Amino acid sequence: MICSLCPRLCGAERNASMGLGVCQMSETARVARVAPHMWEEPCISGSRGSGTIFFSGCSLGCAYCQNHEISHALRGKDVTDEELSRLIARLEQTGVHNISFVTGTHFVPAILRALRLHKPGVPVIWNTGGYERVETLRMLEGHVDIYLPDLKHVSPRLGKVLCNAPDYFDYAADAILEMLRQTGEPVYDASGMMLRGVVIRHLMLPGCTGDSLKVLDWISQHVPKETPVSIMRQYTPIAACKVKGLDRRVTDAEYDRVVEYASNLQLNALIQEKEAAQTAYIPDFDMK
Repeated sequence: MICSLCPRLCGAERNASMGLGVCQMSETARVARVAPHMWEEPCISGSRGSGTIFFSGCSLGCAYCQNHEISHALRGKDVTDEELSRLIARLEQTGVHNISFVTGTHFVPAILRALRLHKPGVPVIWNTGGYERVETLRMLEGHVDIYLPDLKHVSPRLGKVLCNAPDYFDYAADAILEMLRQTGEPVYDASGMMLRGVVIRHLMLPGCTGDSLKVLDWISQHVPKETPVSIMRQYTPIAACKVKGLDRRVTDAEYDRVVEYASNLQLNALIQEKEAAQTAYIPDFDMK
């Protein structure tokens, strides 16, 4: 195929064994990790975990990516549509609350084919960096129950420096509005687990507090108040990131300022403990 799945619109040729685009991936899904994940938001992980399937490659490619070894180094195993459907079924059998596809934009056709082979009996989550085309999201309508997008930054300069995407916010904002259109207001079961809806995530970056406030301003102005907004402080410096200023963690003062601002805006904010900012919370991609 000639790919137009992500906002890069690189028009690259991709087939079953070759990929020449920004994501460097073929049409065949490459999976890096399949396991219950206990460290998502409480309404996602609950007591039994979120059934996460991490895909290799990424169309955004943030310089500070916490999953650098699979998004940039491309570690993982190529799987057929049938194999992916069996992985979904086996993961569901572990008793997880949901099935979560992590960074799957460049594999949307393969994921949809796998879901047609096995539709889980638990909610399906689309866990994304937010850099999505509305046209691609509409392919997922009816197949995804919960969207878990990042809203990383507003500034085109930050978009350019951090992920070579000065248009990041324009696409992410439109994508979130489309996700909200598809899911409607949040729906939870009796135990507080989300069954349908959108949770917006914002990963704070050191020295970027002003842009974080702009992110919250946009959410306050465009997103229904009942939508959960996860304000994350888990940023952990990685050796591969050479961007000046990103060699430290977010301070208490930075995080407290953003949390207070969210409270003043009366957002439905989810707060993260300081202990989340450590490498122990980065998934182990050596797992079988």
